[in-house]
Amino acid sequence: MTDERPILIVEDEPKLATLMQDYLTAAGHTSLCLDNGLHVVPAVRAHDPKLILLDLMLPGRDGMQLCQDLRGFSSVPIIMITARVEEVDRLLGLDLGADDYICKPFSPREVVARVKAILRRSPQLLSTTAPRLLIDDTQYQASLDGIPLDLTPVELRLLNTFARSAGRVFSRDQLLDQIYDDHRVVTDRTVDSHIRNLRRKLEQACPGETPIESLYGVGYRFQLVDSHHR
Repeated sequence: MTDERPILIVEDEPKLATLMQDYLTAAGHTSLCLDNGLHVVPAVRAHDPKLILLDLMLPGRDGMQLCQDLRGFSSVPIIMITARVEEVDRLLGLDLGADDYICKPFSPREVVARVKAILRRSPQLLSTTAPRLLIDDTQYQASLDGIPLDLTPVELRLLNTFARSAGRVFSRDQLLDQIYDDHRVVTDRTVDSHIRNLRRKLEQACPGETPIESLYGVGYRFQLVDSHHR
């Protein structure tokens, strides 16, 4: 089934917003445009967009503040648009919860490609014989012991990577390759931030357990205690 929900374009440069909207329309997407940060949260609640293109510098409320606001109630994929390259690490990690970024100036075709890359995640449902962990990529949802996990799309991809190879030790580079499949250059702090957020949410769902183990100088390992031994 085709997802008919709109893509929300939050950009205060009218020509750029219109250009992105035209290219997204040509690619088969519907979209809505906003030019003020104060209007974003009400629009997300009203329209339930399938993805947000969010400019960093906005009147009313800036993109970083909005990203944090949105992550308080939504796991919608967020692509940040910025002219400030030095902010990239903060956009992708450090508790902001953005899923991708595009630096100005950019080609509108690049925007469409990034949107497609995030939305094309193959539908899959991950479970076990005695499922403690359920992951549904089609709805960007996961649960542990029946408790919903409010994960961002990046955290969901990270958890999927761990869950499909439980017990395996992953280096930071290996995890980054899974999170960002275009092999962009980001720092170790980015994956550490996503791990920290994911670990906190998992531990809230299973108090007393530490599903993600840090191995100093090596990487991370994921393992859940079997449900029969709890």
